[in-house]
Amino acid sequence: MMAGFIEIGRIVGAQGLTGEVRVYPSSDFPERFLEPGNRWLLPPGATDPKLIELVQGRYLESKGLYIVQIAGITDRNQAEALRNSVVLVSEQDRPLLEEDEFYILDLIGLEVFDQASQTLIGTVINVLSAGNDLLEVQRNLDQTSDRVSTNTVLIPFVKAIVPVVDLSQHRIEITPPAGLIE
Repeated sequence: MMAGFIEIGRIVGAQGLTGEVRVYPSSDFPERFLEPGNRWLLPPGATDPKLIELVQGRYLESKGLYIVQIAGITDRNQAEALRNSVVLVSEQDRPLLEEDEFYILDLIGLEVFDQASQTLIGTVINVLSAGNDLLEVQRNLDQTSDRVSTNTVLIPFVKAIVPVVDLSQHRIEITPPAGLIE
């Protein structure tokens, strides 16, 4: 994404006739879609986001998305023209997290090590939501055969398996149960 901004959602279409849009969220902070205030919008193909004002929003639980009203968008045609635009906030608008909570973007790219052996397992390439979040880790060089593995492994992102997340050292240490990594 663009430097200085964080993607929080994508407009997937118009809602009704009065200019509201449907936003599929990529943020765990509902207030970003419910509370009025400034946001940024990056239309498809654009390189510079433009400042917008979110007037109001509500959650549509049956669809898992938000319905928002943007200042100046007053009819369905204007709303439909925003389809596939990305909704952004400034990086400075990151809410404070509790201890042992992390932003997904901060986890992507961290190296993952076996805590006991200090062997490099691989690099986090994604975080998937399931019952518990799962770290998708691109496997590193296979130490036993000197070949590059293209496999990925899913590691449950729970304290018992991932006791150390050190953002300053750009590393995660895991204590995998038998069979998880093999």
